[in-house]
Amino acid sequence: MTRRGFGAAAAGAASWLLAPGTKAGADGVVRREMRGMWLATVANLDWPSKPGLRRAEQQRELVELLDVAVERRLGAVFFQVRPTADALWPSPYEPWAQCLTGTQGRDPGWDPLGFAVHEAHRRDLELHAWFNPYRVANHADPGRLAPGHPARRHPRWVVPYGGKLYYNPGLPEVRRFVQDAMLDAVRHYPVDGVHFDDYFYPYPVAGESFCDDAAYEEYGADFVHRGDWRRANTDRLVRGMSERLGRRVRFGVSPFAVWRNRTTDPRGSRTEAGVQTYDDLYADTRRWVREGWIDYIVPQVYWPLGFPAADYAELVSWWARTAAGTEVDVYIGEALYKAGRTADPAAWRNPAELSRHVAFARRYPQIGGHVYFSAKDVVRDPLGALARVVRDHYGGAAR
Repeated sequence: MTRRGFGAAAAGAASWLLAPGTKAGADGVVRREMRGMWLATVANLDWPSKPGLRRAEQQRELVELLDVAVERRLGAVFFQVRPTADALWPSPYEPWAQCLTGTQGRDPGWDPLGFAVHEAHRRDLELHAWFNPYRVANHADPGRLAPGHPARRHPRWVVPYGGKLYYNPGLPEVRRFVQDAMLDAVRHYPVDGVHFDDYFYPYPVAGESFCDDAAYEEYGADFVHRGDWRRANTDRLVRGMSERLGRRVRFGVSPFAVWRNRTTDPRGSRTEAGVQTYDDLYADTRRWVREGWIDYIVPQVYWPLGFPAADYAELVSWWARTAAGTEVDVYIGEALYKAGRTADPAAWRNPAELSRHVAFARRYPQIGGHVYFSAKDVVRDPLGALARVVRDHYGGAAR
């Protein structure tokens, strides 16, 4: 199944700009430039600034973030609308998000997703609804969840791991439920995209095992290795979501950037990453691109040019080769938040590092733009790194 037939038509918003020197891809389609930012709501990372603010104050903060996106000549916002198995719209499936009022399940008295879509489109910004499929809570106590929460009604669905709660991807009823919950937003709002982040099976925690023995015993009979069964479960989620979305909107994923190291698999990248999405998160991101189950992929290439263990240049080149001959667009996830940080490699203290990234990525016709993490850093712009990108590369508004 390939999605390109409707992807270009569905994009349709005015948030694209032909990049200087852009070439036609292998399928003859001229790639247009994505300029986006992630707007995170989990734990009030970007918005609202704190839970419990009045409606007018929350709306003011959200509008200010959208205005800054326009000022920075961005064209898309990836708005986290389902941070922890709760919702930023009146969902019949899950409770109101805790980040809004401080109490999960409490009605904030307004519709943040509806407001965000309207205000984004008024500014010619695309609004991609960003979902986390399986995270239930950033704590391990089901009793702290809202009364009537699906995870409390169906305790069999939940796996505690690393001090957090997750839905079990190995259960067919869980995969169907999370798809239903996410599709509700698509049915009721004119979002421009559906966007998954990098959390499928959780990142490994030293000394702990993700306890899915019962599900594996019940549903894994066709798989000799549990890892293959887990990857098949993630494939079922992604492919199933793609099929159920049909022609409504574009569908994309923003994974950890390393599929596999070449020392593990000759098809992998020349990297020495401690995490590999295929082996550790059970997400065969390369396959999703090659099979055309998604419209775009945003690998989080959160390292500088020349970084020995995971060179930005190597990973951009690897993803360009992976997408070559497919109809899947590649946008590079950029670690704006690392600019100026002394705890990270020295390259991040160079205000020109992100500008160098954009210049390098534009060499590849498969690379269609960049998405910056996250909105609060777009506002504060550490070192003026994003201003440098705008000055060097974003000569016109993203229209």
